[in-house]
Amino acid sequence: QVQVLESGGGLVQAGGSLKLSCTASGLTFDDSSMGWFRHAPGKQREAVACISWSGGATYLAESVKDRVNVSRDVAKKTLYLQMNNLEFEDTAMYYCAADSLAVVVPDTCSEHMFDHWGQGILVTVSS
Repeated sequence: QVQVLESGGGLVQAGGSLKLSCTASGLTFDDSSMGWFRHAPGKQREAVACISWSGGATYLAESVKDRVNVSRDVAKKTLYLQMNNLEFEDTAMYYCAADSLAVVVPDTCSEHMFDHWGQGILVTVSS
């Protein structure tokens, strides 16, 4: 059974930084592409950052590409999302997703590519 678990969320002031972590078990981490998505109130869930199984390809949403970095530590089987200069508009539930069949390329990442999801973690940015 695949389990995906996010951590590191919380309350941060605008302009601050936050690093989210995600662990995935029950699948071969080395062979799985992964992604971060977010769902803000009144908006559709959107891709924030995705990374291919090899780490060779990453996707960053236009709205955050200058402020976030996605990375993975294969030895720790952990995915990270480093977010800097946070804005009020970054307030959302953040979800981690994983799938061994997902193909991540730099110009696209969709929730439909991923079958395995965490329960989400809340990030609140105070203005």
